[in-house]
Amino acid sequence: MRTIIVALTLSAAVTTAHAAHDYPWCVYGGGLGASGDCSYQTREQCLASASGRWNTYCDMNRRRLFKQRASHSKKVHHN
Repeated sequence: MRTIIVALTLSAAVTTAHAAHDYPWCVYGGGLGASGDCSYQTREQCLASASGRWNTYCDMNRRRLFKQRASHSKKVHHN
């Protein structure tokens, strides 16, 4: 039971921390997982971070793009 509580607490902390750093630019690849490291406000910051890592690249934050497209499609369908 204690293990489950600890796992749920850690999961909530990771989700909260992840949402707090949902900036426009992300480093992807290099073992970062599908969501990448989205803690960069500018492309230049992202490129600087990715330059010292193996097999990484910078791209726009996919979650933010998805949210923007979903928001746009809701506006289009409501009008």
